[in-house]
Amino acid sequence: MNDRYDFKAIEHKWQERWQQEEPNRVPDVPTGKKYYVLEMFPYPSGKIHMGHVRNYTIGDVIARYKRMRGFEVLHPMGWDAFGLPAENAALKHGIHPAVWTHDNIDYMRTQLKAMGLSYDWKRELATCTPEYYRWEQQLFLRMLAQGLAYRRETTVNWCEDCQTVLAREQVIEGTCWRCDQPVMPRNMAGWFFNITRYAEELLSDLDTLTGWPERVVAMQRNWIGKSTGLACDFLVDGSEEQITIFTTRPDTIFGVTFMSLAVEHPLLKTLSSGLPQHEAVQAFIQETIVNKQRASVEHEVEKRGVFTGRYCINPFNGERVPIYAANFVLMEYGTGAVMAVPAHDQRDFEFARAYSLPVRVVVQPEGEILQEDSMQEASIEPGMLVNSAAFTGMQSEAAQQVIINHAQQQGFGRPHITYKLRDWGVSRQRYWGAPIPVVHCEYCGIVPVPEEELPVLLPGTGKASGSNQPLHQQEEFLATSCPACGKPARRESDTFDTFVESSWYYIRYVSPDCDTSMVDKNAAMAWLPVDQYIGGVEHAILHLLYSRFFTKMLRDLGYIGADEPFTNLLTQGMVLKDGFKMSKSKGNVEDPNTLIEQYGADTVRLFSLFAAPPERDLDWNPQGVEGASRFLARVYRLIAVNMACFTGDGASIVSKKLDAASRQVYRKTHQTIRRVTESIESNFHFNTAIAGVMELVNTIGAPEAAHKLDSAVLRQSLETVLLLLFPMVPHFCEELWQASGHGQALAQSTWPEYSAEAAREDELTIVIQINGKLRGKLQVPADTDDDTLKMLALQEEKVVQQLTGAQPKKIIVVQKKLVNIVV
Repeated sequence: MNDRYDFKAIEHKWQERWQQEEPNRVPDVPTGKKYYVLEMFPYPSGKIHMGHVRNYTIGDVIARYKRMRGFEVLHPMGWDAFGLPAENAALKHGIHPAVWTHDNIDYMRTQLKAMGLSYDWKRELATCTPEYYRWEQQLFLRMLAQGLAYRRETTVNWCEDCQTVLAREQVIEGTCWRCDQPVMPRNMAGWFFNITRYAEELLSDLDTLTGWPERVVAMQRNWIGKSTGLACDFLVDGSEEQITIFTTRPDTIFGVTFMSLAVEHPLLKTLSSGLPQHEAVQAFIQETIVNKQRASVEHEVEKRGVFTGRYCINPFNGERVPIYAANFVLMEYGTGAVMAVPAHDQRDFEFARAYSLPVRVVVQPEGEILQEDSMQEASIEPGMLVNSAAFTGMQSEAAQQVIINHAQQQGFGRPHITYKLRDWGVSRQRYWGAPIPVVHCEYCGIVPVPEEELPVLLPGTGKASGSNQPLHQQEEFLATSCPACGKPARRESDTFDTFVESSWYYIRYVSPDCDTSMVDKNAAMAWLPVDQYIGGVEHAILHLLYSRFFTKMLRDLGYIGADEPFTNLLTQGMVLKDGFKMSKSKGNVEDPNTLIEQYGADTVRLFSLFAAPPERDLDWNPQGVEGASRFLARVYRLIAVNMACFTGDGASIVSKKLDAASRQVYRKTHQTIRRVTESIESNFHFNTAIAGVMELVNTIGAPEAAHKLDSAVLRQSLETVLLLLFPMVPHFCEELWQASGHGQALAQSTWPEYSAEAAREDELTIVIQINGKLRGKLQVPADTDDDTLKMLALQEEKVVQQLTGAQPKKIIVVQKKLVNIVV
């Protein structure tokens, strides 16, 4: 055995062996108890970063630990390979996105293997391959048949110069991020998935996700946004048209003083026709649409509006109220029309004050008398109804259902449930994405591509040639014949949103070679759901919500049996440097390749696990990396100079016959097994697990002095160090395990069990307090009972001096920790 820890030679040796032996392969249907652990798969951008290192190391430790606990562990890896960055790189470098993507995959795969990650590489997939997206296309056709996919018009950001749609993030101060030309809203037909059909189940099943962080569940709940209340029809005065509103506060309906419509509301196209306000209304609509498209998601807009010249009738009191077009009303939520109650809604209050509209109080909170003219803000508190006709005098919360019932009886309203969740727009007018498998025929309309003709190949993938221009510019791709009538037709030029691929990849992993369906049902029934999912909290809403939708939809379509995709979710923190997230733009990136070259993969793994609990942000610290390296070198030296203890089969240990130092190490060994096991099982706090092993190493002592310990105790303690550290630093531990004479690989070993008897302390240090202040300490046998502790505490010399004959009022014993004497 080399006297020096040569991490390069060791890591190369074991990576070569793992490559040949493939010890992490599992069958499509496990024969024993299963465990499916998965980290969110990466976009093949070219290089892994420290965030990747942390994420994948966490998953790898869990996978290796669960294998040692007797589970068959599915731990796959793949690539979220479609997306705009590949198109941008292709344009910049003059190559096809497929070339750029697969080159990056090859490089990043090498990096991940250099980390010693225990993936089943035979299950590797890339979402940009026809072998993957053909099943996505097949699923789309089946969704289309079930009404789960449909086409409708929507407003998009359009760059005329680039002839393409832009995401909101690609619009910089109203111009295209690529060409700096103005971006304008444009109505286009697009494809949507009917996720709202599952809104209630997506919401109610959040209660079953007890293994998810509470804040992620709350974020999903808020995004779905269920509201119950009243849908009510306001007739447009002098017209047969009506405006339907939805409100969660029917108790305030007598306080309506104006009506606000979203600028996209269809009624606004004609509402002011023939009136003097028409031109101003239409100009306001266009201006607002443009500003909405250009504004960032976080931007708080000034509340503005314009009077349409028309009025509607409040059906509860027959009052005429003016109708405004307003820039703050969302067409996507509710009905796109809002009954404005400025006395009891802050947004309406601000608008009313700005446009000199009436404010009418209809709910007086208990202990207050609100005066409309002197109000500085809206009152949203419950209270007693006033100015509310027959409902005056009722408590506002109790009155809500009564008012809904009244509206239903009169025929102008009804109880209603609405959600903030909207159907998922999946059309993208880009090139590097999966083609949507329909054709447009002049005679037959929209016609699905027959399943037997799938996949519809993206030019440049599979055997299809083509450029990297958007599909609507590629005539060779577009020209086809109608599957129904055989006449000339045009292929759909939109591609799928890349969230579609990432919404089901975890399902494909269980049977990646299945060539008859997107998933083998037996494999799906055996492996799904994922037991532990790991990724950043930035994916807490869309990716996780879409994955939940796909799981429920695929269950209903008969593909799988699971209700939810991920039983447990760990959202790991970011890697920071000097308090900021690492990024190229800030120039604060630490390259994992450089660190691995300098310190080795095991040191990098150990640092990323030890520096912080997994759910917390990790502050980059070069001294921390050095410290991890020194610790491994110390363990290496400790085992290298004490190889003699590994000779023979190992004698049994009788604790009572051990000398004090050996008994202490024996006890610490079993305490450490317990501590590390509990740290991993309870919350994956690998930092405290590693700290426990470090304490054990400290207890064993200096490498050159450890031979003085009982040989069997020393052997057990050193083997325990390797067993417990193996999931964290696998190359290092395998090398020392083999060098110390073990024939079976450490990866095939079982996790150690601790003896409660061996872990029990011989003596305890008990703190003595008087009225909560430290007054002394006792050394007592570990099995000392409470009455004896009280007696010994009262006899302790310093306590006797402090009490000076006073009788205690009571004596509190905190078991195995302290005695507090209250006088």
